[in-house]
Amino acid sequence: MTFLPVLPALTTARLTLRGPEPRDYPALRAFYASDRSNFVGGPKSPEGAWRQLATEIGHWALRGYGRWIVTERETGHTVGMVGLWNPEGWPEPEVAWDLFEGFEGKGYATEAAHAARDHAYGALGWPTAISLVNRANTASARVAERLGAVYEGEVTHETYGSIGVYRHPAPEACR
Repeated sequence: MTFLPVLPALTTARLTLRGPEPRDYPALRAFYASDRSNFVGGPKSPEGAWRQLATEIGHWALRGYGRWIVTERETGHTVGMVGLWNPEGWPEPEVAWDLFEGFEGKGYATEAAHAARDHAYGALGWPTAISLVNRANTASARVAERLGAVYEGEVTHETYGSIGVYRHPAPEACR
């Protein structure tokens, strides 16, 4: 028997954001096997991808929020993971996104991250949020900037090294 908590789902004009489930393993395995995962700890073995899925599900249980699996409403295709992230060792709560192969350049990361940030600022009452972006990941930096986040400096993480910190606008500026 599988126990999965009931997680909030969000919808946008084109996307559904739902909690991660065991059925998402093949999509995560493919993502973490690819070079697209270079900036987020990949590539990973199939076992590493399974452990990442367990981490994604567990983050919800430990923090009460996490990253959603993002699907296209029209097709049901899984396009990535977007949501709220704050594991041990993180400088502060983050709005984070990973898009899977073939879904970049469509505005999905920005659209889903808007919904996730609105949830953080509304339902969760966050007063602020950051996004952490590797300096070489120019596509993610552009997403952060489209969200109104401003580059604030660098933070050093024990696993990821030097990462750029982008500060999101305050909740009242996002209304």
